[in-house]
Amino acid sequence: MRLPLLAAVLAAVPALAACTQNTTATTATEDDRTITVSSTDDACDVSRTKAPSGKLTFDVTNDGSQVTEFYLYTDDGQRILGEVENIGPNLTRQLVVNAPAGSYLTACKPGMKGAGIRADFTVTDSGEKVSTSADEQKMVDHAQEQYGEFVQQQSDQLLARTTAFVKAYKAGEDDTARALYPVARTHWERIETVAESFGDLDPKMDAREADLEQGQRWTGWHRIEKDLWPARAGKYESLTRQERARYADDLLADTRTLDGRIGKLDFTVDQIANGSRGLMEEVAKGKVTGEEEYWSRTDLWDFQANVDGAKKAFEVLEPVLERNDPALEHTLEERFDALQVLLDRQRDGSGFTSYDDLSTAEVKRLADAVNALAEPLSQLTSAVLS
Repeated sequence: MRLPLLAAVLAAVPALAACTQNTTATTATEDDRTITVSSTDDACDVSRTKAPSGKLTFDVTNDGSQVTEFYLYTDDGQRILGEVENIGPNLTRQLVVNAPAGSYLTACKPGMKGAGIRADFTVTDSGEKVSTSADEQKMVDHAQEQYGEFVQQQSDQLLARTTAFVKAYKAGEDDTARALYPVARTHWERIETVAESFGDLDPKMDAREADLEQGQRWTGWHRIEKDLWPARAGKYESLTRQERARYADDLLADTRTLDGRIGKLDFTVDQIANGSRGLMEEVAKGKVTGEEEYWSRTDLWDFQANVDGAKKAFEVLEPVLERNDPALEHTLEERFDALQVLLDRQRDGSGFTSYDDLSTAEVKRLADAVNALAEPLSQLTSAVLS
């Protein structure tokens, strides 16, 4: 990355975390569904280990020196119920979830790596029954159904496009494989937060070389990407035909597993809303900085796909949001549109220009638009659950 461009990115990205809602923690006696979390470089201090079922709010403060993340896992430690990423030092971010009674795990990830610092967390049955009007329940049911259909559609298309990509790559048809790579990746990026929720699959399929843990075997999309675009690697030994086949077959097998698991999922409104916010966090963390597609420089394809997925989640929830908070609904609609205008300027035929062709000013404008959208989007979950 050119140094002036990197400087612009580094100046822009922290603003995303800074503009996200900071919340003063409420004591347990005032609200036993508000949990404060302090993440440091070597600890994850959660204010309580039990809470009653219903709408839970985790106020996560980064008291360490590294960017951190916070996760709420189901009790198997694999399925992610909710997460907040890209929390810079001295910043507070909020995770809102609607949690049924059960056993869970909390986790802080200093440096955004590894399994995290984990602890048991229990949600007890509050016995509360939520009263919902027939009209509102109809809107909620429709939103959940629409989003489920969208995710399944994208997963099916991901499998089909990955199959074609793998076939070309294994056959040594590199020009065809390079053309198919960003097209197939589009379907992954539109549902990235859903795919990431499977903690055993995501590292195998989407790990970047720069994020590998010591001893971790590098597989998946980006391993193949480097082999197709080796120019930035300097001295590089291309994969053999047998190695190509192994990496390609593994990717396709994992994609089939993902598609099968997605077919069994049901989505709640808080998961949909948190997914929308999470996709924009993915944009800020890797796409607007040009770090996601380091070898191919196809980051803008991913950028657009993350925005597509975030907007779809917003759109299925829009009737509920318009009823609960019409001002927020209007703001989000405007800011999605403003960001799309900037992305459309970077189109090249049916795709996008290379990330390296962006000027410093263009990167900053995109980062500013992401920041402007992130702040109101951080309020979406609370609004649809109110």
